[in-house]
Amino acid sequence: MAKKTEGIPPPTLKIIAWSVIGVCALVAVLLVYNRIERFLLRDPRFALAGEYSSDGAKSLEIEGATHVSARAVEAVFREDMGQSVYSIPLSERRASLRAVDWVKDASIARMWPNHLQVRLQERVPVAFVTLNSGKFALIDEDGVILPPAAGRFGLPVLSGVGSKDPITVRKERVKRMMRLLHDLGDQGRNLSEIDVSDPDDVKIMEPRDGRILKLLLGDRDFAVRYRNFTSHYSDIVERLPGAVTLDLRLEDRITVVE
Repeated sequence: MAKKTEGIPPPTLKIIAWSVIGVCALVAVLLVYNRIERFLLRDPRFALAGEYSSDGAKSLEIEGATHVSARAVEAVFREDMGQSVYSIPLSERRASLRAVDWVKDASIARMWPNHLQVRLQERVPVAFVTLNSGKFALIDEDGVILPPAAGRFGLPVLSGVGSKDPITVRKERVKRMMRLLHDLGDQGRNLSEIDVSDPDDVKIMEPRDGRILKLLLGDRDFAVRYRNFTSHYSDIVERLPGAVTLDLRLEDRITVVE
C-alpha cells in the first residue's frame, strides 16, 4: 500500500507565501509613509511663515475679499504660523472662515511647499435694515445681517425685519421681498422702502413728485397691481392730490387709506 504524503499541500504553501509577501509589503509602505509624513511635518521648508515666505511670495493668499477684513481672515490662521502646511486642519479652518463677517463660503488649498490659498465667496446684500440703535445695516438673501462696508449700495430699506428676529424669520421675510422685486422687475427700481411685516399685505414706499407714496399690494399679483397704479397715476393725482397711502389690493379700484 502506498504511503500517504506528509506535510502541507502545495496550494496552501503558496497562500502562506503570498500572505507573508503581502504583510511585508504593507509594513514597508507604512514605514515609507511614516518617514514621508515626519519629513513633511518637521522640515522647515514646509512651515507657514509670517506675511511673506522666504521666496518673497505671500504665505497666505486671499482671493475674493472685497468687504471681508483681511485681518479677520489672517486671524483664523494665526496659530498655524510656523507650523507645517501639511498639519493644518483645513476643514476646521474653513468652518472658522464661514463665521467671519461677510463670508458666505470659503475654500482652502495647500500650495506647496509653504503657502495657503484662500478663496472667499462673499455675501451679497439685498437691502438695508434698521437696527434697534436706529443705525442702518445690510442684509443678504439668507437673512444674515452684515456690518457696514465701504461703497454705495442702491438698495431699498426693508422694514419688518429686526436683528433680534430668528435667522429663519429674517430669511423668510427677505424671501418675501425678493419675490416682490422679481415680480416687479424694472418697475421696482425706484422703491425706497419695502415693508414685509404683514405676510398678507406687502407695502412699498416710493418717491413721486416730491412726496413719498405708500402702496398696499397684498400678497400676490404685485406686477399687475403696480402696473394698474402707474397707468392711473395721473388721474389719481388730479382727483386726490393729497393722497399718500393707496390700497391697490382690489381688482377694480384704487382706494385712499386715511
